[in-house]
Amino acid sequence: MADRVTVIGWDGSPLTDAARAALGAATLVAGAAHHLALPEVPAAAERIRLGSVSLAARRIAAHRGTAVVLADGDPGFFGVVRTLRAPEFGLEVEVVPAVSSVAAAFARAGMPWDDAEVVVAHPRTLRRAVNVCRAHTKVAVLTSPGAGPAELGLLMEGVHRSFVICEELGTEHEQVTVVTSDKAADYTWRDPNVVIVIGGPVASGDSAGWIAGRDPSAGPRGWTLPAGEYGGDLGEGEREPVRIGQLARLGPGLGDLVWDIGCGSGAFATDAARAGAAVIAVDHDRHACARTDAAARRHGVQMQIVHGAAPQILENLPEPDVVRVGGGGAAVVSAVADRRPQRIVTHAATRDDAELVGRNLTEHGYRVECALLQSVELDTRAWTEKERSVAFLLSGVLPARGR
Repeated sequence: MADRVTVIGWDGSPLTDAARAALGAATLVAGAAHHLALPEVPAAAERIRLGSVSLAARRIAAHRGTAVVLADGDPGFFGVVRTLRAPEFGLEVEVVPAVSSVAAAFARAGMPWDDAEVVVAHPRTLRRAVNVCRAHTKVAVLTSPGAGPAELGLLMEGVHRSFVICEELGTEHEQVTVVTSDKAADYTWRDPNVVIVIGGPVASGDSAGWIAGRDPSAGPRGWTLPAGEYGGDLGEGEREPVRIGQLARLGPGLGDLVWDIGCGSGAFATDAARAGAAVIAVDHDRHACARTDAAARRHGVQMQIVHGAAPQILENLPEPDVVRVGGGGAAVVSAVADRRPQRIVTHAATRDDAELVGRNLTEHGYRVECALLQSVELDTRAWTEKERSVAFLLSGVLPARGR
């Protein structure tokens, strides 16, 4: 095992005395090509081109001597430190940090970033990173080959955002470019890069937050908001007891894309967006679309609203994680199930309708649950009945997939 392992962050600034001392004593140095070309790297040291961090960690663990790992930015922030400290390698490391590439990107843009979400985009996580960009007004994306600004822009179709693209930060080739999301695919971008994605209403700069990123306690408490918050006069499938059941079955959260088909007043779509999910709300009624847009604006959440009739309008929408079908019956449920979301929830007014939808979901390979929800709202001034609601709540879950 290596006698000593030092991880040095590099942001283009001159190395600190501690970093120089560690490099001077190194018998093995791992890093990218531009790190290994630094004049401070000892000529006699073994050099490892850092591709797979796990492979490099194995070689470092087997090395007898002093090892240094060079990494861009802060190596403890979505960096190599996590892998090097994994139990299977048994490495204890010292870290000499530098300014993270996210902090540097926001500095170049002259913007604060304590209110930003930060995500990593690999080809396998790109869709979830895009969903965070859909749902939030300020997101920093640490990209990778195959999941860069062009791919982000292509998957943001239908949602307007501004991209601040910071290429090769800290090097002599550093460049900062501002484009709209629909134009990002028109260019070739150099790696490594960071993309700041901005869109939607900008919060006042006068109020200081207490937590980085989106404040989960912002706005009224509760998974759902009462009917009065959405103008009252909600449909059977939008009333609060049903919405609570729908949200509990779907469990939308950060990184998810939710379809709300037959969005009506926008109550469910807004509740899902308040949970941090990206939402596409669909309705054939322009009044419903306008009402949903007003609800989203009133509660300060982001969503994409699509006017059109399901199931035809669903063909060109991006792949959902979970779906609420608020209208359209078995035909729409069948079209949704063909897209294979992890979970589907809907409601029915009669047992016959519930059985039809349930059989449909079962035929598509979903595990089906159904509950009869009955609720009676009471006027607590006189404890008399105000409103009675009865609905069958159905949910389908793909057995092989979790959240």
